[in-house]
Amino acid sequence: MAADISSLNPVSYSELEALQIINLLYNSLLTTDLADNTLKPGLASSMPQVERNDSLTLFTYQIREEAEWANGSPVTGADVAFTLKVLKAPFINNENLSPQVEFIRDIVLNKSNPRQFTVVCTGYTPEMELLTGDFFILPAYLLDPEGLFAGIALPSLADSSIVLRNKGRIQSLADRLNRMGSPGSTELLSGSAGYTLERWAKGQYVTVKRKDNWWGNTTGADGRHLAANPARISFQVIPENTTALLALKNRQLDVLDNIPVTEFVQLNQDKVFLKDYELFSPQGFSLVYAGLNTRTPKLKDKRTRQAIAHLLDVENLIKATQQSYATPTVGPIPPSVKKFYHQNLAPYTFSEQKAMALLKSAGWIKEQNGWFRQLNGKKEQLTLEIIYIAGNTVYEQSALIFQQHAAKAGIPVTVQALESNYFNQKINGRDFDMFFRGISGNPFVFNFKPLFHSTYAGPGGFNTTGFGTPESDALLDAINTAETEADKARLLKKLQAILHEEAAFVSLYYRKEKLAIHRRFSNTKVSGLSPYYDVSSFMLKK
Repeated sequence: MAADISSLNPVSYSELEALQIINLLYNSLLTTDLADNTLKPGLASSMPQVERNDSLTLFTYQIREEAEWANGSPVTGADVAFTLKVLKAPFINNENLSPQVEFIRDIVLNKSNPRQFTVVCTGYTPEMELLTGDFFILPAYLLDPEGLFAGIALPSLADSSIVLRNKGRIQSLADRLNRMGSPGSTELLSGSAGYTLERWAKGQYVTVKRKDNWWGNTTGADGRHLAANPARISFQVIPENTTALLALKNRQLDVLDNIPVTEFVQLNQDKVFLKDYELFSPQGFSLVYAGLNTRTPKLKDKRTRQAIAHLLDVENLIKATQQSYATPTVGPIPPSVKKFYHQNLAPYTFSEQKAMALLKSAGWIKEQNGWFRQLNGKKEQLTLEIIYIAGNTVYEQSALIFQQHAAKAGIPVTVQALESNYFNQKINGRDFDMFFRGISGNPFVFNFKPLFHSTYAGPGGFNTTGFGTPESDALLDAINTAETEADKARLLKKLQAILHEEAAFVSLYYRKEKLAIHRRFSNTKVSGLSPYYDVSSFMLKK
């Protein structure tokens, strides 16, 4: 792990490294099989049955008959109801996950079958099938032995008067749950997945141990994607890339991911290393983009932003910063998701001539020392400041390459590396011209409303560029309520076309992931989805 973890709490974790470990301790109703990046049943015995009913949608699940907790008791719908209450209740540190289940109105348990239940949802979108099953199910017997939540119905947690009457019991449970998962409070970390926490040395390592007689081993062919093969898995905390690579070359690690591209290329040429390790570079879902502040007068005209897009030289950026381990894109949909990607749009090509023509059409006049035009009654020069997070060599190289191209076109550019806190302050305060940044996604959910809707464009909102019109806002709302995949595809392609034309959020490329795995393992299930491999499925070659 490149970073230490602060908590293994399945409700309030904050690091991707923590998520990878929590996945070995807890199950969700649905899971992603990294062998083919498809959604499959986890704790559920099958995908949910869906019933549309006016303004409501019902998702009925059946939990696997084999599923049980560490004490041997069955996993039931009551555990799912308890989990949803935890995700929606006040006083609990659930801020990261509660928006994910905001559309869930209620849960109805089957009185004659404790393993069956129905999730009642407001409205309908295709993503609901994933979201109704994409959270860790918690053991009510262990976390709420007094039954503090048993008498509180899920919908009532939205009623402030009922919450006030039950404040004492909610607060009591919240105190217990909020402590769970810190290094000094791990006794309640027990889920239905195949591993238990064995040792946690803060800043050094986390080790998990396989359960004896785990129920997942008895699910048969339709549960093959559920695995707990290694007897013990140790995650080493190594913050420095140089140290991690040295440990890999010394055969002290079986797996290393997020290998910097320069070192990855070198390893690919090391014949001695390749005898013991296999290198993988699956197409990932991490997007690198350039953000332009549409609120500043000099960048308000989309033709000015289009001119800048023509100076970004994506092909050269990929060669210089990724050594071709990346795929150019026209928008925030991965080209690998062909059903939603707008293949008829062409990425911005590097062209100094097109950039200068666009600047002229936007009213800029070329003089000896740059481009000028009247803005708010004053003669202003077109200059740009690019900011990026200090220490990120990819963004640094990208900014310097753009600076060179812009200078040739007559646009002075300054480049500023900022510490992450100050960078975020500038972005959240909308005090910038242009920045380079990355964002991670997946092939399942495409909710772009926080990124592009005008309601999120204020200070601190996720819509950092200020992009947004009534037309695009209505389009984003329609995407989230599209009832068929064909409708969603049509709307997403329309959004990509608008984003491309507006050139405020300029999508550059999707990175390929880079990892090494020792050749003594089979069934590694390498994927472009985080964590890029399924360590629970690893098997030793005979």
